[in-house]
Amino acid sequence: MGLLELCEEVFGTSDLYRVLGVRREASDDEVRRGYHKVSLRVHPDRVGEDDKEDATRHFQILGKVYSVLSDKEQRALYDEQGTVDEDSDVLSQDRDWETYWRLLFKKISLEDIQAFEKTYKGSEEELADIKQAYLDFKGDMDQIMESVLCVQYTDEPRIRNIIQQAIDAGEIPSYNAFVKESKQKMNARKRRAQEEAKEAEISRKELGLDEGVDNLKSIIQSRQKDRQKEMDNFLAQMEAKYCKPSKRGGKKTPLKKEK
Repeated sequence: MGLLELCEEVFGTSDLYRVLGVRREASDDEVRRGYHKVSLRVHPDRVGEDDKEDATRHFQILGKVYSVLSDKEQRALYDEQGTVDEDSDVLSQDRDWETYWRLLFKKISLEDIQAFEKTYKGSEEELADIKQAYLDFKGDMDQIMESVLCVQYTDEPRIRNIIQQAIDAGEIPSYNAFVKESKQKMNARKRRAQEEAKEAEISRKELGLDEGVDNLKSIIQSRQKDRQKEMDNFLAQMEAKYCKPSKRGGKKTPLKKEK
């Protein structure tokens, strides 16, 4: 089975860019960040012994995806023909993917994370990234929240407000996926947020952070109720702004059309 077939089987898509959660025009740095982000989710260290074999396979496939997209010749071939050279050195070499991963991504400290977030959040770079993600994913908040750096579920109201302001200013189009997102989809993100405490602890171990960083877990847990209230308020504002009662009652009709 070739790499594209393996990606379809394991990640649900044969598009190598979608596997890494990046756009086709992504820079080398964006491809690398995408690989890092997804690799944290499928790293074998995150599972028990019973699941380690499957996790290792997923991790190896992901490593091959990155190898293709980080190699100029292989990426050009994939972009032009939609195929990969299975016999190339990039894919045929017997590589220890975990060792390779640790060479690419050094362990970082809590201070490193905090320093980056402090300069990134609220910056022009973050604003540009949010707008680009909105355009790339046609307003799909699931994918936007996955792709923007340093974003947690608690940031969603802030991210939504940034996008809404850009729409109102005419800087980006109004996509139905954003302005008419269903409560069911929003609630699904809320349910996933309940797992964040566990994810934070796992990430702490993967990133090599000190034991004292346990407070990441308690911070996430303590804000669950605040997040619920913030999202409910924002949803109500969106409904009031973009919908009006139908004459037939019950259903709502959008005032704005997707551009």
